[in-house]
Amino acid sequence: MSAMARMPVDRPVFLGKHGFAGDQVADPTVHGGADKAVHFYPAEHYPKWIAHFAAENFVHPLFDQAGAFGENISACGLLEDDLRIGDQFRLGRAVVEVAQGRQPCWKLDHHFGVHGLSGAVINSGRCGGYFRVIEEGEVDPGDRIEQLHAAGHDWTIARTFNLLISGGHRAEGAKSALRALTNLETLADSWRSRAAKLAG
Repeated sequence: MSAMARMPVDRPVFLGKHGFAGDQVADPTVHGGADKAVHFYPAEHYPKWIAHFAAENFVHPLFDQAGAFGENISACGLLEDDLRIGDQFRLGRAVVEVAQGRQPCWKLDHHFGVHGLSGAVINSGRCGGYFRVIEEGEVDPGDRIEQLHAAGHDWTIARTFNLLISGGHRAEGAKSALRALTNLETLADSWRSRAAKLAG
């Protein structure tokens, strides 16, 4: 079971602490929750994936509209190299905060019908991420995303993802970085736990 297939909406939707009204997750033991209330995916990645598939003479219909990666929000300017854990944004009438990157699983392969896509996402670092909701409120399609607060550190989604998911924890000197992540209070609890486990 998967709730990854999402379609664009043409009306305001209320965003609460655990996500958008009417949104669903199939397996709440690993998906959803306060730290994964809103899945966002950079719109800039779509042309790259289209080119990736085109190189294999494969055109995928899911790329005809946003939401192909199961995201709730697709927008320009949410790149993993730029967003830091704890950055806050106004999204419509809501306020959200970057909590973690998105770790893809086998369901992404199943959704696309393409073996190995989740691994390609990990290798590319084009993971997208999750917001937690600081203030609830309605969000309209086309609302601007305005940054309200910049976190005072250099733990971007890209850096955190590389360390915890893409194998960066095996590098020399990674233990101290992992220990630092365990103390980053704005990082999602599950990723702080992962950092502690990898740090030994």
